[in-house]
Amino acid sequence: MSESVSLPLWLAAVVFVLAAVALVERFLAPGVKWLVRRRVTRVLDEVDARLSIRIQPFKLTKRQVLVDRLLNDPAVLEAVEATIREENLPRDRVFARAATYAEEIVPAFNAYVYFRVGYWIARQAARALYRVRLGADEGLAAVPEGATVVFLMNHRSNMDYVLVSYLVAEKTALSYAVGEWARVWPLQTLFRAMGAYFIRRDSRSPLYRKVLERYVGMATAGGVTQAVYPEGGLSRDGRLRPPRLGILDYMVRSFDPAGRDLVFVPVGLNYDRVLEDRTLLRDLDPSAVKPGAARAALSTLAFTGKNLLLIVRNRWRRFGYACVHLGTPVSLAAWVKGRGFDPRSLPAEERKVRVADLAADLMSAIARVIPVLPVPLVATVFSREPVRAFTELELKTEVLRLAAELAARGARVHVPRRDLEYALTVGLRMLVLRHAVLEEDGLLRASPEERLLLDYYAGSVAHLLPAVAEARSAEMTANPAPAA
Repeated sequence: MSESVSLPLWLAAVVFVLAAVALVERFLAPGVKWLVRRRVTRVLDEVDARLSIRIQPFKLTKRQVLVDRLLNDPAVLEAVEATIREENLPRDRVFARAATYAEEIVPAFNAYVYFRVGYWIARQAARALYRVRLGADEGLAAVPEGATVVFLMNHRSNMDYVLVSYLVAEKTALSYAVGEWARVWPLQTLFRAMGAYFIRRDSRSPLYRKVLERYVGMATAGGVTQAVYPEGGLSRDGRLRPPRLGILDYMVRSFDPAGRDLVFVPVGLNYDRVLEDRTLLRDLDPSAVKPGAARAALSTLAFTGKNLLLIVRNRWRRFGYACVHLGTPVSLAAWVKGRGFDPRSLPAEERKVRVADLAADLMSAIARVIPVLPVPLVATVFSREPVRAFTELELKTEVLRLAAELAARGARVHVPRRDLEYALTVGLRMLVLRHAVLEEDGLLRASPEERLLLDYYAGSVAHLLPAVAEARSAEMTANPAPAA
């Protein structure tokens, strides 16, 4: 005689959930992992054959392996011991803090996400917002095979990450040092999968700085292609900022001149319109009230809504040109050989002096390849003579004269369609639409209320003009920012 067994509904639900979890774990998950690995491998095989700078094994190493290597690095362990002594804390608590730093810093590069998802997003965003141009490539093909390549760029906008990743995707996969602003969901996951590592720019913790230093040293020694902003942050006034030495010093201090070479590629970026320009200019005014997160979000939504409305009304225009130039690569092995020293054997203070000299040379190389675009060209004329009213012919004459002066000094003047008059039209139209230039009775003059905006765009090429270039070079050499 059979007896029926009844189960409470909640227990049946628990049994069902456990069975489902076991099914997923034992049968579905392995299949999904295999499918993902297969797609990643296929992408790697496809792109690695066409990249100018191949992806190094270090970049493909499992993230947890890199975290463990970093935590067991002798220099990191010494820093842990020093922190224990200084702060009188238990070992497990300090080690847990170091583990938190390592987990935060180490990326989780995924080739499929980088070359399929990230590249698609970068391409669509860059081409939707700007007329994108890649200028000269002055010798990247001559970089020796196996060298660690570091792209050093001026920092104009948060679009820099998107623009450069899109334009050099046919050459290499970049690993960025990204600030704390990107540590929000879902940006954090996306950036980490694209090989970015997060840094706390203003951290003064010796333990944190040692963990970051050793990761940068490991990645550099492992041949990871990196992209670094020597200025450390966005330019507030449009001009180049003095370099910060932190990341550069981390790369140089463990460099072996007889081993893998370290090659710096200067990259110059410029825009006809920087999306954050007014926000950046607000930081220059000490009396200006800084907007909170809610107000900043509302401003962003209002800006987006305004542009969507223009699209619907078929009156929207892209934000002009965005251009990138790649300069002549600088070999660190050749640089230190020419000066007769080994970075590993120098005392800390002398090494910092040498790194400051290197940073000044590299910033000069970046400055030389920053492209001159239509808006900065026209803005410079109005910035020089802010109270003058120009006829269209007078303005054309001044712009042509300035373009010729810049070209004679070796500047990369980007002339759309090889037509300087068209460049003038493009630059002037953008400034008139933004009310930075006023048009009255056939005369053109700078708007007094938008003087800072004109100076901001003129500032992006000011270093290419004689008096400004000499003063700026002296400032950068004398006052590099301290190491991070």
